[in-house]
Amino acid sequence: MTKLDIMYRIMILYMLNIVEYPLVNTQITNFILENEYTDYFTIQEAITGLLEADLITAESTHNNTRYHLTEDGMQTLGFFHAKVSDAIKEDIRTYFQAHHFDLKQETAVFADYYKASGSGYDVRCRIQDQSTDVVDLTLRVKNRAQAEAVCRNWKESNVDIYEALMDILIK
Repeated sequence: MTKLDIMYRIMILYMLNIVEYPLVNTQITNFILENEYTDYFTIQEAITGLLEADLITAESTHNNTRYHLTEDGMQTLGFFHAKVSDAIKEDIRTYFQAHHFDLKQETAVFADYYKASGSGYDVRCRIQDQSTDVVDLTLRVKNRAQAEAVCRNWKESNVDIYEALMDILIK
């Protein structure tokens, strides 16, 4: 493994450490590609290496993967954080400050579906604040197309749906 490979891995650990929520693959990848640190394939190899070393964990749904820093990842970052320059750390902090709401919203709201026992699909829609579920709603739909529509619409309209539910339920 080259020094650059190690640096990319430490950069990812650093990114996961400075936020209080998990990051999705596209968030990590977008930062690194936008700043032209490396190419897509190299960063995916770095993520895979971190997963294989149990320095991060992955939580996958049908359309996304959320990454969490493990205790071993935190310890590793403590040993090797100097491998990443202060300028890169500042780039990371600036990126997260500029995109905080969008990044948090993208990882706080998710939906997934799975084949239900019997017929149809169950769609689980969630909003999380850090690791606490604010909303955890499971709906039964007839087919996969409906399940995919519910997932897509939940991502786009979760705030409106949440507000409508609260208005109805807290009368």
